[in-house]
Amino acid sequence: MKFLHLGDLHFGKKLMEFELIDDQRYIADEILRIVREKEVDAVLIAGDVYDKSQPPESAVLLLDSFLNSLSEMNKEVYMISGNHDSDERLSFGSRLFEKNGIYISSMFDGKLFRHTAEDEHGELDIWLMPFVKASKVRNFYDGIESYDDAVKAIIDHSDIDASRRNILVAHQFVAGNSAPQCAGSENARTRNVGTVEAISYRNFDAFDYVALGHIHSPQKIGREEIRYSGSPLKYSLSEVNNEKSVPIITIEEKGEVNIELVPLVPKRNLRHLKGKLEDLIRAENIVDPEDFIYLTLTDEDTAYNAMSRAQQYYPNTLKIDYDNSHSKGSSIVSAFDGDEDKSFEDIFAEFYMQMYGCEISDEEMKYIIKIAEEAGVTDEAD
Repeated sequence: MKFLHLGDLHFGKKLMEFELIDDQRYIADEILRIVREKEVDAVLIAGDVYDKSQPPESAVLLLDSFLNSLSEMNKEVYMISGNHDSDERLSFGSRLFEKNGIYISSMFDGKLFRHTAEDEHGELDIWLMPFVKASKVRNFYDGIESYDDAVKAIIDHSDIDASRRNILVAHQFVAGNSAPQCAGSENARTRNVGTVEAISYRNFDAFDYVALGHIHSPQKIGREEIRYSGSPLKYSLSEVNNEKSVPIITIEEKGEVNIELVPLVPKRNLRHLKGKLEDLIRAENIVDPEDFIYLTLTDEDTAYNAMSRAQQYYPNTLKIDYDNSHSKGSSIVSAFDGDEDKSFEDIFAEFYMQMYGCEISDEEMKYIIKIAEEAGVTDEAD
């Protein structure tokens, strides 16, 4: 069988404050094109389908259209929830979807969801592990002290036959002999992503391929067959140098796994430009002006009205900073500086993004708001 591996779609996400729904619709169409051209049998979606637990209508409609297109093409879909998703919302209608070959596992109930597919080589088991916390697993198994314990317990209690062909779809922070290449809050040195501890890739020895979500940088973990697909678009400034792709996995006889990485070309790229403002906005130097642009200016003096001038030529300029003899990047201009009406949540979310390079999860934000309220620093406290 041939699979296409997706993760971290984050439908409904914004880049800074720029809406991305058109870009996401474009890349979804590109993925559908790849499914057709590569004659893919099934699509694996490894969580963070939505960016928020309460996604906007446009995001829900986009997912509906995407899944409907795959169903019309007679492609099976195996989808799990991530830490950004609402379990209940993602599982709505799942029984109806299953009749059309769309399998969704969004809530852990003590055992892994399994679907057995069949091809010319025989049966193949596809296992779905939605995002799960150690505290949740303790409701079902004893001796759970860490995320690694939790995942190991789930797999050990799932009656997996290692002699069969097995695929796992999971949304966790998995580390190999070295930590994964991460962006921002995907901080390899701390062995955490947000509040999620790292899990050893050796927990997945029974699987021929492990389709991971949670890390936005595409990469293998431990071995070629344990892989993060990465997000389909660049969702933070820290991803500016990422080359996005989708893995196409062909499973033949037991132990025969072939992986092809197919590049994803976005509607609007995210690029980092560096130089003097006058040089960057000179007509002969302007290429693809509709791209999202992060500018680092080398002018010795702070350029007057730099953001407005830059946006005349690059309308989707996100941020400007400086690299010169006296500022060394200390002066930062955002496209949205000067908004005095921002809430505590907005301000902290921007701070989190600048520090960690990705969006804060709803659960983490609730925790921060609770602490801030106790300290008397939120809007409500005022």
